[in-house]
Amino acid sequence: MNENDTKRLSRLTAILTQLQTKRLTTATSLAEKFKVSLRTIYRDISALIQAGVPILTEEGKGYTLMEGYKMPPVMFSESQANALILAEQLVLKNKDASFIKDYTEAIDKIKAVLRYSEREKVNLLADRTRFEQNVNRKRNSNNISQIQYALTNFLLIKMEYINEKNAMTIRNIEPFALISTTENWLLIAWCRLRNEFRYFRLDRVSKLEILTEKFEQHKMTLQQFFDKTS
Repeated sequence: MNENDTKRLSRLTAILTQLQTKRLTTATSLAEKFKVSLRTIYRDISALIQAGVPILTEEGKGYTLMEGYKMPPVMFSESQANALILAEQLVLKNKDASFIKDYTEAIDKIKAVLRYSEREKVNLLADRTRFEQNVNRKRNSNNISQIQYALTNFLLIKMEYINEKNAMTIRNIEPFALISTTENWLLIAWCRLRNEFRYFRLDRVSKLEILTEKFEQHKMTLQQFFDKTS
């Protein structure tokens, strides 16, 4: 096997990983990622199909894998998969480009072997989490895992919240996103008491309960939320 064959085999494996990681992948994004031409990507996709990989084309949208096709599963619990996504956000703050590249590729491989429903959840969580380094490294909340679960499963949260005036209120909220500032974790959620999106500091949550009631997913990304509220 010559160097070109080795490179192509490596790219085909990486393309398969990308297809397993994301619900839809475009030829353009693959060409940009692997720094090859669109024609090369088309040939690679054709080669994977000929090898028996069930790749489907959604007209005008991109490529997707037939539901149910995956490599042997890795036995992660949902909370463990969520913890890996949170760790990815921490790694992205590292200053070393090679370290970020290696970790991101490892996370892509982990996502690729998760079940479809789990993969959709970790992708949602990755999109809805932002992290800024906590310079004091103080641990001032213990509800993140529960909130992550409620966020990705669209479950209502009931909590006792202490506001800046030290007054306690009971809120039913629809969790939308998690953000870490330099001092505190913040939860963005639709507050049913105030009938609007609110920011909640997790260190002010005195009690939290995940309810069985589901809410309708908010059809926007975190960036769209920022753009809308800025």
